[in-house]
Amino acid sequence: MKLEYEAVVIGVSAGGMEALEIILPSLPGDYKLPVIIVQHMHPNSDNFLAVHLNKKCQISVKEAEDKETIKAGIAYVAPPDYHLMIEEDRSFSLCISEKVNHARPAIDVLFETAADAYGSKLIGIILTGANTDGSQGLKRVKERGGLAIVQDPVSAAIDAMPRGAIAATDVDHVIPLAQIGPFLVNMVNGSGVRKRETTGIS
Repeated sequence: MKLEYEAVVIGVSAGGMEALEIILPSLPGDYKLPVIIVQHMHPNSDNFLAVHLNKKCQISVKEAEDKETIKAGIAYVAPPDYHLMIEEDRSFSLCISEKVNHARPAIDVLFETAADAYGSKLIGIILTGANTDGSQGLKRVKERGGLAIVQDPVSAAIDAMPRGAIAATDVDHVIPLAQIGPFLVNMVNGSGVRKRETTGIS
C-alpha cells in the first residue's frame, strides 16, 4: 500500500523534552515514516536528548548527520548549533549560517526545506515553545499541500509557539499533546483524517 505521507517534521522549544517523551514512545519500532525534530537547545549541548529518547522509545532516535539519507522508522534530532535542512534527494544538510528567529537550529529552516522536498507528503507539527519559530515554516508546509498540526495550546507547557502557528496559517488539526502520538500512528495505518479539527482555543 502506498502511503499518503512520507515524513513527519516536529518543531519544539521550551518544554520540549517532556512533550517528546509523550509522543515518541507511542510510535512502534517499525513506524513507516521518518520523524525529523528540531528542539531548541543551548549551542554547547551534547547529544543527551537523542540518547535519552532512544532509551525510552521503540522507534530508533539519533542525531541527524550531514549528507545522511533519511530512512523510515528513525526519529532524527537536529544537532546543537546547526540548522537542519532537507535536500531534494531526501538527505540531510547541516549548516552554520546565521540564526533564524534567534535560533540555530531553527524550526522554520527545517520545515521550509522539508515542505519543498516532500510537498503534500509531509506532516508538520508545532509543539510547546516560548517564541514564534516554526510559524512561517508550518505555513509553508500548508502551502505545499502538507498536513499542518499544532499542539493544543491548553496542553502546552508554554503556549506562545502553538498560538503563533495557529495565528499564522489555517492549520488542519489542533490536538492535545497526549493524542498526537496515536494520531500519527493512525495516519500511517490509514484511519487518520485530513479535515480540519480544532479544540476550544481561547
